[in-house]
Amino acid sequence: MLKKQVAIMLVILGMFLAPLQPNARVYGPVSYVAIGDSLAAGQTPNREIDTGYSDLIAQEIDRHQRLVFFSKDLSFPGFTTADVLERIQSKEAKPLLQKANLITVSAGANDLLRLIHFDAKSGSLSFQQIQADYSLNVVRKNMQILLADLKKTAPKAEIYVMGYYFAYPYARESQKIGTAKQLDLLNEILSQVAKEAGVAFVSVDEGFGDKAIEKIPNPFDVHPNAEGYRTMANSFFTDYAKGKMQVQKNEIPPANPISFEQIIAQQSATDPGDESAVLPSTFLEDEFLALTELKPII
Repeated sequence: MLKKQVAIMLVILGMFLAPLQPNARVYGPVSYVAIGDSLAAGQTPNREIDTGYSDLIAQEIDRHQRLVFFSKDLSFPGFTTADVLERIQSKEAKPLLQKANLITVSAGANDLLRLIHFDAKSGSLSFQQIQADYSLNVVRKNMQILLADLKKTAPKAEIYVMGYYFAYPYARESQKIGTAKQLDLLNEILSQVAKEAGVAFVSVDEGFGDKAIEKIPNPFDVHPNAEGYRTMANSFFTDYAKGKMQVQKNEIPPANPISFEQIIAQQSATDPGDESAVLPSTFLEDEFLALTELKPII
């Protein structure tokens, strides 16, 4: 009788101590890896790295489940689908991905946005349709390979392909239509490729619309602020936990940005033999120089 009472008490105690599981796709301890471009890395509208959607996802999961691992080391500003594909195929990426049972992917916008010219003074947007068509086709092909590779390297991982928002709320209304159509096509391609691969697609554009100046505050930069990243994270949780996890405004951490120069300095000081040094300093220097010369990209 005593043993039975003890067993019942242990079960009840376990119910109180166990992490909450609000219909989450990943049940139990979560190992989360965010891969992709600057949105996955958390680039701010001021060309710094801070809390992004992946950080907020990790934070919210840790409130409800047991988060045992989180990394966004496979994300970096300016990455195209080709860059992301090369990154996940590198020897440094393999141990990170093999740990993962949750992966988010942000890739595709830079293939397209680098072709779009935005004049913030006049509010005009322009691009060449042939170049855009070619770029979108490249996105489709690279994402097909990328998702197939991820499923092989991380067969136990739930994979989520993140969509994109309209990045030019300061453009004139008459100028938005053509570019918005291209971004819609990008999202359609990402959604279709995700479906074909048997992974999830997270639509984020509805939370932004085409006038989201409160979430994209810098007319000269396409990156969202913390509220924009909160919107993206909550779009993810609409799928991952049927909306039962949500990041509240008061849960956004205080700003703690780090500049690209600081990142380069930190990476340069890292022991070359340390596998945690995912991005070599020479790569970072090249990327930073390119970023300072190009128009804003994701």
